[in-house]
Amino acid sequence: MDTLSILKNIWDFILLWYWIPLLIIDIAVIILIVSDNVNPPKALAWLLVVIFLPVAGIILYFFFGQKFKTDKRFQKFEKTQRKQILEKWDQLTQILKKDFLEIENHIDDLSEVYKYLNNTYTAPPTIRNEVKLLINGEEKFPEVLKALQQAERHIHLEYYIFEEDEIGKTILEILENKAKNGVEVRVILDDLGSSRLNKKIKKYAESGIQFQIMLPVHFNSLANSNYRDHRKILIVDGEIAFVGGINISDKYINTNKNNKIYWRDTSVMIRGEAINILQVRFWQSWIMAKGKFYQFKPEEYFYKKTIKPKEETYVSFAFTSPGNKIQSALESLILAVYLAKRKVQLCTPYFIPTDTFKTALMVAASKGVEIELMIPNKGDSAVVQNASLSFLKPLLRRNVKVYLYEKGFIHAKTVNIDNQLAFIGTVNLDTRSFLINMEINAVIHNRTLLQQLDEQFEKDKKVSTMMTLERWEKTSIFKRAFASVCRLLAPLL
Repeated sequence: MDTLSILKNIWDFILLWYWIPLLIIDIAVIILIVSDNVNPPKALAWLLVVIFLPVAGIILYFFFGQKFKTDKRFQKFEKTQRKQILEKWDQLTQILKKDFLEIENHIDDLSEVYKYLNNTYTAPPTIRNEVKLLINGEEKFPEVLKALQQAERHIHLEYYIFEEDEIGKTILEILENKAKNGVEVRVILDDLGSSRLNKKIKKYAESGIQFQIMLPVHFNSLANSNYRDHRKILIVDGEIAFVGGINISDKYINTNKNNKIYWRDTSVMIRGEAINILQVRFWQSWIMAKGKFYQFKPEEYFYKKTIKPKEETYVSFAFTSPGNKIQSALESLILAVYLAKRKVQLCTPYFIPTDTFKTALMVAASKGVEIELMIPNKGDSAVVQNASLSFLKPLLRRNVKVYLYEKGFIHAKTVNIDNQLAFIGTVNLDTRSFLINMEINAVIHNRTLLQQLDEQFEKDKKVSTMMTLERWEKTSIFKRAFASVCRLLAPLL
């Protein structure tokens, strides 16, 4: 047999046992992707991955592209726990008296956001609260340590990232001491975000801390890695709570000598009736994470003190979760932007908006609302950063002002509507936060906090450069082309 015949036989073998089966599998996967027409942009992105990377694309789609058990698990939880959740909701709404008339008198049309959150069974508005804006870790962690040291009954903590570094060890030491002295300590950690600490929880659990891992990722559950518990919530004794973008890590503390980059972030400290909503949601997350069941009694876990705030302070929350049919984090922001009359200030580390949110910004800008968007000049991911830049051109054409933060990395997730309504939390302005991850935004009206948020935005503008339409068009064709390619992957980021 000559060489040509041998090569032909080898090719026939490859064709029969590799290319043809691969082609059949590829076609089957493409049909599967197309049939899932709930999210066309996401489907298109997966089609490109599978077509241009047939082997790797199929593997990636199998583990990360399909809904698989995780979505079913969330849906099952929604169905089986809905009755219990609604019972807790009824208990909550009996305690938290809603006074929409008072809210309307102070923020006019923006009160519709609170009505939306209430009517969608997301969270009722609360009108007796106190709030404190916390800029960066150097303002947040002293308050956190003080609150933890004063804990007498229970500590509930749900975090995406919990590092076992200097601040992490300090907090863990307090949690251990409190647990040994009879304080109920429950900790929910995301499996990927806190992967290092999760390997050592048995060590700390010996002191009585109750740990629960949210969405554990194993070989038979790799699809779980597409869903993350991105929330950062701390509740102490049902009397004080913290919500925002700051994880438990030294890198959020700019006074730390080991910090290599300036980290700009925002959190809020809350006292008052709004904490009751967080207690219900933490209880829900604890059950979802399959934690040891505890009887949720309002008389034990709800805020019961009478607060007479110095100024009107209304607080509610927007949540998002893969199992929710209503994505309140996205929809409440869209509603607020449409209701804006003067200005909208937005800070986000990742700007990969849905079409509906992008449209809301453009419509608001076109009707004369001043829209200011701040993103990092240099992101922590080249692909995500360039994908973000690719969304700017249509906004710039509508006179949206875009600022690129240069002092360090801006990780804050805040929105200020007319200095009347603030969104502070974990929600990035991207598809992942809006539709996939477990997230939370505190929705706040407090004039002092909003004025401080406005002043901080002005400070951040001084260390930022403005992106203009002319500047974008002068960007090299290669960079713009790369940004366009990254944008194709945006639904998957």
